[in-house]
Amino acid sequence: MTNKNAMMCDLETGICGPVDEGNTAMGLIDLTALNKKIDVYYVTDPICSHCWALEPTLRKFVEEYGNYINMHILMGGLLEKWDGFADVANGISGPADVAAHWREVGDHTRMPIDGSFWLEDPVSSSYIPSRVFKTIQQLDANLAPIFLRKARETVFPFNKNIASDEVLIDIINEMGLKGEEIVKESHLAAAQASLEEDFKMVSKLGVRGFPTIIFLNEEQKGVKVVGARPYEYYVQALQQMLPDENIQPKKAPKLQNILVKEELLFSREIEELYGLDQQDIASFVEKELVEGSYYVDRVLGENYFKLNK
Repeated sequence: MTNKNAMMCDLETGICGPVDEGNTAMGLIDLTALNKKIDVYYVTDPICSHCWALEPTLRKFVEEYGNYINMHILMGGLLEKWDGFADVANGISGPADVAAHWREVGDHTRMPIDGSFWLEDPVSSSYIPSRVFKTIQQLDANLAPIFLRKARETVFPFNKNIASDEVLIDIINEMGLKGEEIVKESHLAAAQASLEEDFKMVSKLGVRGFPTIIFLNEEQKGVKVVGARPYEYYVQALQQMLPDENIQPKKAPKLQNILVKEELLFSREIEELYGLDQQDIASFVEKELVEGSYYVDRVLGENYFKLNK
């Protein structure tokens, strides 16, 4: 709204507009309180099952507190190759062992995971989709998280091998990018070098497991949250980093807007974002979205929602 006093100019002060205490001839200003943000490093991997399980919580946190943070996604390098690999804690010594572990994570968290492809066409290395992530990140940093999400949808609920060039090309083409060119570029030494830079940063941060989220302030001191933790952990970590700030969450965007951005959301994700019980999802979606503008499908006993194109 136009200030009716904005055209009033004071001959003594040389100020056009209302004269108040903020309009002294000279004074100090401090914009840090308005612009202070914490660097958040999310260390992850395209085939990390607990990272997939964290999606609902992390989305809610970013949507509500994203104005306080600068998010950096780092690839951690979960599986270079199967030769010599062993995850003793989870009883994994080969691809066949992963399927049962994944299904257990999916059943426990309700973020659906099939995993049967491990028995027939296993991922040979998570470095392959990680290099694609880095290649897309260098092309457009805003598109890299979109690729990561789509890769996870492809590998976890929809059960495809994202170390396959053909599968990766399809994912990238669906994003409106040139899949063959990007996948070809991801095989070059430069893509591996870019991935190695992430590994160096991960090592510097002292991260050993995924997911790990680290909150760092300007003094390079911070809080580390290891594993897929409840939403409150991340809010508390942010508050610890901004002890003098009365941090307040933004209201979650309308479901319509979230689906335009995300394209696909599982029931569990909508429940977390809006604080709903599972049995209330159908009525909530019907209220939020125009009839006929969306469809509901089901995989592994869980509903997911997409807008019609």
